[in-house]
Amino acid sequence: MNSKVQNLIEAQEKAEHLFREIENRKLICAGISERDLNRNIYELARELFGIRKYWHKRIVRAGSNTLFPYDENPPDLILQPDDILFLDFGPVFEDWEADIGKTYVLGDDAYKIKLKEDVIAAWEEGRDFYVRNQHDLTGADFYYFTADLAKKYGWEYGNEHCGHLIGNFPHERIQGDEIQNYLHPHNTEKMNASDIHGEERFWIYELHFVDKDLKIGSFFEKLLI
Repeated sequence: MNSKVQNLIEAQEKAEHLFREIENRKLICAGISERDLNRNIYELARELFGIRKYWHKRIVRAGSNTLFPYDENPPDLILQPDDILFLDFGPVFEDWEADIGKTYVLGDDAYKIKLKEDVIAAWEEGRDFYVRNQHDLTGADFYYFTADLAKKYGWEYGNEHCGHLIGNFPHERIQGDEIQNYLHPHNTEKMNASDIHGEERFWIYELHFVDKDLKIGSFFEKLLI
């Protein structure tokens, strides 16, 4: 295992530890606003790891806001007792980026719980497909496979891409913001192609499933290895 892979895995593991601690401390609860929960998680990350730097905006979205993809900036909502919500954080650990996203359900609504669980199961299925086919897959191939996964599980796919590059901070400045750096339907480049410096690239795989009629969605992402 090369040092770049090891650094990315360690960053991912620290991000997962942060999310476990969010759950252990019961920071997610009815009555808190998205903005306040976001701030509380920021303070927790600073307490645990000294983190002040994030490579993308920190996202907490609840209720109808779970329909919106990353680029949107919907109004602040208050978490409700039977809510669904997701977190999407991109902390930087010693100049190595992590990206982690996870869905939570407050209460026992079976439909929302299914939505939460389906996006995780589909991520695992997508990862297995990638592992089997990584030498031939383009970004477009993987996007369309992922969009079909949403249909297979009974949902709509909620974003214009299903992942992006990850690396040494700031990867966006190093790699640029072109379509080739996303798992996008217009990206015909092989996923295993080298970067502009001739080095191996690594991806974050993210899934966003939605039910537009009920105005709810779920999200899950982590390092694709």
